[in-house]
Amino acid sequence: MTTACIALGANLGDPQQQLRQALAALACTPGIVLRQTSRFYRSAALGPAGQPDYCNAVCVVDTSLSADALLTRLQAIENAAGRIRSERWGPRVLDLDLLWMDGVASDTPRLQLPHPQAHLRAFVLVPLADLLPNLEWPGHGRVAALAASIDRDGVVPLND
Repeated sequence: MTTACIALGANLGDPQQQLRQALAALACTPGIVLRQTSRFYRSAALGPAGQPDYCNAVCVVDTSLSADALLTRLQAIENAAGRIRSERWGPRVLDLDLLWMDGVASDTPRLQLPHPQAHLRAFVLVPLADLLPNLEWPGHGRVAALAASIDRDGVVPLND
């Protein structure tokens, strides 16, 4: 089994419920063991103006799936939730990003691991620091230090 980190986000419909359903779908997937889930956070949307705020979280899984197979599963969960890929950084019913997989690096058009922007995004770093503060983000340092040094004003824990 390999450890992997997945970011979850949604800003359409009932975002908290959609994240819960995505976590349940992951937990029911053969070859995936859901180990931990961060708190849910509200954050301002990146991209086109006028979008609702996002609900974001991160989960840690152990998996026997390859990175490519795990990405395929994440996209299937997004599609089942009604995700439509029409606008870069546009509003979404569900967004699942494979952030990191222990010992796996990838730089293909389909999959970049570790995620090339994760170390710059408070909505990823803050929940990731809840779970794996001592994780060394390749080329950038410990997650806790990255989360502490980034502007996190727009990332607010939600009560769920």
